Amino acid sequence: MTRAPDTAPIRAGEELPAGRLREYLSGRIEGVEEGIAIEQFPGGHSNLTYLVAAGGKEYVLRRAPHGPVAPRAHDMARECRVLQAVHPYFPPAPKPYLLCEDSSVIGAVFFLMERRRGVVLRSRIPTNWAANPDLPRLVSKAFLECLVQLHSVEVTRTGLIAMGKPDGFVGRQVRGWSERWLRARTEEMPRMERVIEYLRANLPPEAPPALVHNDFKLDNLMLRADGPGTVEAVLDWEMATVGDPLVDIGLTLCYWDPPDEDVRDGPVTCLTRGPGWMTGEELAGQWAERTKRSTATLRYHEILGIFKLAVIVQQIYFRWFRGQTGDERFASFHRRVKSLVEAAYARVEAAA
Repeated sequence: MTRAPDTAPIRAGEELPAGRLREYLSGRIEGVEEGIAIEQFPGGHSNLTYLVAAGGKEYVLRRAPHGPVAPRAHDMARECRVLQAVHPYFPPAPKPYLLCEDSSVIGAVFFLMERRRGVVLRSRIPTNWAANPDLPRLVSKAFLECLVQLHSVEVTRTGLIAMGKPDGFVGRQVRGWSERWLRARTEEMPRMERVIEYLRANLPPEAPPALVHNDFKLDNLMLRADGPGTVEAVLDWEMATVGDPLVDIGLTLCYWDPPDEDVRDGPVTCLTRGPGWMTGEELAGQWAERTKRSTATLRYHEILGIFKLAVIVQQIYFRWFRGQTGDERFASFHRRVKSLVEAAYARVEAAA
């Protein structure tokens, strides 16, 4: 198989047992008897994603990372079921085909979903798009349109409300992510304790529930290769639920205009801070106008978003710290955690 432009050789230690996988898929996926070819999608820092080709067709395989993982994290069975529920009402969610909960097949629960083709923007603009002066505006609008579409899905009429428990949603978010922090902590951080204290003491009023992705960011969107103004797919549904959509906005703004110096002013370009892109304020304002929702508690949700991002990065660093992964990309993540904690703490002090 000729390597796809968005895949890479499989990282050492992250290989799949092709023989066992082929045996399991035989009779379940057409064309497997002729053999399978496996490559890896190199992006992302959490779950492992592979391209599986069989019988002239391509599938995407998702599994949890190697080594021990935090309780209830990296739940591939849940992500597959979320996609089964969401795809009919939100087409950018890829269609899942098969779930395997027998971890003896490849060493973990996994699922196969449809392969979408397009462009994921991370740290650079593709050469064939770079000359387009309207690109930042087009992508910003596509991002906003997709976010509005997501939060406009009728969760009650469609039955998607069963995916979560909207009552007390934000309080559970604070409690759950605080517990994750304690389990993954590698050193004492008193300022993080102050952030948690603030979040617990200032819970916002309940908001009408919506479908919440919980990790909505530019590099979780795939754009159409022939039209950067259109979203082809939204990826990584592991944490999706139903609740206050401002939880999405708060975290989205953390990625759109990073609050931590390591990313904002670091060696890797943050595309959305460049000229021509919507500002975070514009993004939030237009979202509120389009969805007819209030952003009165956005300051709180920005702090919650920074806090959650710090915990996510700390969980990844914790796996490296404990020797559960040899991926050297994670060796310096503790610096970003500290930078995020400082950013959240500064906002807490300003709100006090």
